[in-house]
Amino acid sequence: MKRRSEIEKTVSCVPAPWLLLMHQLPPKPAYLRVKIWRRLQGLGAISVKNSVYVLPTGEQRLEDFQWLLREIEQGGGEGIICEANLVDGLSDQDVRGLFDAARDADYAEIAKELRALAAKVNDNAEGESKAEAKATLARLRRRFTELSEIDFFGATGRLTVDGLFVAIEEKLVETINDEDPEDSKVKTIAEDLAGKTWVTRSGVHVDRIACAWLIRRFIDPQAQFKFVSAKDYLARPGELRFDMFQGEFTHEGDKCSFEVLLERLGLKDAGLRAIAEIVHDIDLKDGKFGRDETAGIAVVISGICAAQKDDLARIDRGAAVFSDTYESFRKKRDKH
Repeated sequence: MKRRSEIEKTVSCVPAPWLLLMHQLPPKPAYLRVKIWRRLQGLGAISVKNSVYVLPTGEQRLEDFQWLLREIEQGGGEGIICEANLVDGLSDQDVRGLFDAARDADYAEIAKELRALAAKVNDNAEGESKAEAKATLARLRRRFTELSEIDFFGATGRLTVDGLFVAIEEKLVETINDEDPEDSKVKTIAEDLAGKTWVTRSGVHVDRIACAWLIRRFIDPQAQFKFVSAKDYLARPGELRFDMFQGEFTHEGDKCSFEVLLERLGLKDAGLRAIAEIVHDIDLKDGKFGRDETAGIAVVISGICAAQKDDLARIDRGAAVFSDTYESFRKKRDKH
């Protein structure tokens, strides 16, 4: 049996996943509360209880909390910083969800401004208007960069915003002859993609599941998948990234990754187009297409994800759903 000191040493070698800042501020001056709140927002910390804020463990984040605690104490307040393992109440996954929800809300604000900007750019803005558009785009890009630095777990809203940036930037740099911007990447055919390892974020949901089904159904039946937690994963030789930041196949404009992959492959099948519309509405939650089948598919995919923690298992189960849905659309087409 291990001695107590050995047990404590073993436990201490495993870093706690969270840093907690618990603090109390004096009632006056009032501006101190606003100042500390803004600092916490800037650090990306979230509140799990009154005056209890959390950040993922990390040397820089610990230092950030330490500097903030010094400000609190200098303002007449008090507080403590501790490392924490969650035992009951909130789970680690719950807290990650809170971080993602906070960032998604921030990304949604940027996306709203980008869509408004895109509408102006699409009206063929020139001269001063085009210069203003570029200035606005630069401001939003800076804000996006700031948010990316505190997007600790890769919130899905980041992909949407990144796609909107790409679409607007391409529009602003179009040539006068309005040449078709298609390049070799857009013209890539399925044969060139066979034999690759497809990389995506772990914790797959509807868009990634649908992409994986499309890859194995129409590109490479033996396709291998790799799941990573890093939000900025650099592809190795023979790898293609999908539905992740800076991936080869990911969100573009208001299109989800499945729509982009379908478009790049040049597949015009009506059944696949219908599936793309379903996946779009479930993934982006904007009700753009409003197909009758969407709600049912959303429930089934959510059930699969709740029951299956393994990403390959989710893909296998989801593939059956999309295969059956695709055959259903094909039969409807054949009847007509």
